[in-house]
Amino acid sequence: MNIMHQSSKAQDRALGVWFQNIQQGMVKLPRFQRFEAWDRGRIASFLNTIINNLPVGVTLALEVAGLEKFESRYIATSDPTTPGAVTQHLLDGQQRLTAFWRSMHNNYEWETFFVYLPQFDENDNQPGSDIEIRCIPRWVNKHQLRMPRWAEDPAQCFRRGLIPVSLLRPGDIATEIDSWLNDATKHLEPDDAAADALAKYKTYTATREKIKTEITTLRERVTHFNLPYLSLPADTSKDVALQVFINMNTNSKPLSLYDIIVAEVESVAERSLHALEASLTEKCPTAGRYGNVSDLILSTSALLQEKLPNTRGMIEMDKKQLLDNWPKLERGLERMASFLDRQRVFDEARLPTNTALAVIAATYELIPDHGDFLAKAERLLRRYLWSAFFTDRYENTAASRAFADFKALKSILKNPDFTESDLVSVPVLNRSEFPLADVDSMMAAGWPKAAGIEARAILAVTTYLGAIDFADHQIATYESIQKREYHHVFPDALLAEAGITSYLALNCALITWKTNRMIGRKDPLEYLQERVQWADENVVRERLKSHLISFDLLSRAHYANLEGDALKHKLVGDFNNFLLDRAKLVVAAMKSLTEGNTPTLESLWAEHLANTTANSQLTV
Repeated sequence: MNIMHQSSKAQDRALGVWFQNIQQGMVKLPRFQRFEAWDRGRIASFLNTIINNLPVGVTLALEVAGLEKFESRYIATSDPTTPGAVTQHLLDGQQRLTAFWRSMHNNYEWETFFVYLPQFDENDNQPGSDIEIRCIPRWVNKHQLRMPRWAEDPAQCFRRGLIPVSLLRPGDIATEIDSWLNDATKHLEPDDAAADALAKYKTYTATREKIKTEITTLRERVTHFNLPYLSLPADTSKDVALQVFINMNTNSKPLSLYDIIVAEVESVAERSLHALEASLTEKCPTAGRYGNVSDLILSTSALLQEKLPNTRGMIEMDKKQLLDNWPKLERGLERMASFLDRQRVFDEARLPTNTALAVIAATYELIPDHGDFLAKAERLLRRYLWSAFFTDRYENTAASRAFADFKALKSILKNPDFTESDLVSVPVLNRSEFPLADVDSMMAAGWPKAAGIEARAILAVTTYLGAIDFADHQIATYESIQKREYHHVFPDALLAEAGITSYLALNCALITWKTNRMIGRKDPLEYLQERVQWADENVVRERLKSHLISFDLLSRAHYANLEGDALKHKLVGDFNNFLLDRAKLVVAAMKSLTEGNTPTLESLWAEHLANTTANSQLTV
């Protein structure tokens, strides 16, 4: 073979031909292809490239002759009723052709695409405006999908110079175009009885023809737009086709690690990891609350093969063994999600660190569904989880540390008779090496809405203890906290007046507000009373206690007639006392949880009261 001979040459293919091939089911996607990934911005950008007749990169196809080498699926929403023979599998270009197909049918759930023609925009103040693609998004309101009313009215769209992209669809759609034109220009059609009806009718007809001409021009541009492709011959082996797929995608828009492993699994086992993931999600929908399911699959699978739960470990995994381990993986992720829910850590937004998830899921391989050992093992997991939350073990090099903790936990769980003395072998449980957070560090922890481990851990303690809502008295659940917000106990405006930082974890409560948010500088209890319709004082006390907040300390925090140094002096003292008091309660709960116990509000507050009384007596 001549060394200068080209290995392949791009072939031209107009979008009209691509459209017809998709419509007839001749072009399909191998099942290892990732699903739709483009957002509305990428879609609009691609459509702008087409209508402006600008060059675009080549696609890659594997020719099909006879039986398909790979299990396949149709491009999203195409699914022809009478499909023809499959002639190509699309290896690269899925996002472009899916965006083209779906926009030409305007069947996206969350957006509709239009072509903006400035010459027809009644409000256009920039005569030099260019033709462009515009996206009108939809939203959910009162459980219904909505969009601006005018966007559903052809006449209103036309007044804005907007024509649905779907009218540029290749094929014979003359009836559809005429129907839209009738609706869009009906308001321009003159009354037959009008004195100047003939002149108006001529203007009306000319306007219709002008619009139709613009649509026809754009339709021709779309239909004949060249989207070239490279092709692999039909006798290309599966291994080579998969490697080319990986190389092509990695060199352009990078595949995720998961995409690459999907292709590798397909290569070695001829099974669809996408299908398995969908089945897992259906069986265990709660796992997805804690993060991306594909990431959980990879990190847990790596640990089940005793590999690091990072990129290197995931690449090194035996892909056939990944599938052999699938039942363990499903069970582990389901049990992990159930365990976190019982620890009242409800979702990713409130999760202090996701590093612990794969460790817990993988250890369930050694934990039975029933019996005494289940309780003993889950107590160990409770110690592990809360220690991960309240030490700096996972602040850095989290993957290697998680791997070391997992190996130690696995070694312990292999011995049902393990004792307290064995636990020091788990690094995160070694208090000399990784001490627990103390009162001082908790008082400095930042706002828990950010991603700080310790700040979120403080909030997690309150949800563990119930975090009863101030407004409706609901205990914290996954469903209820979706409606809650992060709010200051000591108002931000009050603390700001004295130059005090308010965005601290210990000054945060996860609760629902039902009243006006513009309250400003108030005493803490007055502030809360105006935000929430209080019940009697005893009920209020109980609600605050479930957040580890002292009613008595808040009731003494009054600043109505104070300003300047006097305000700052009293506020600094009161706020520090509040933070210190709450920090001691959180520390007490933390110590109990990291020992594998299940603390209650009653026991924590009783111990706290006893300690406070004893300290007061010592002071006296």
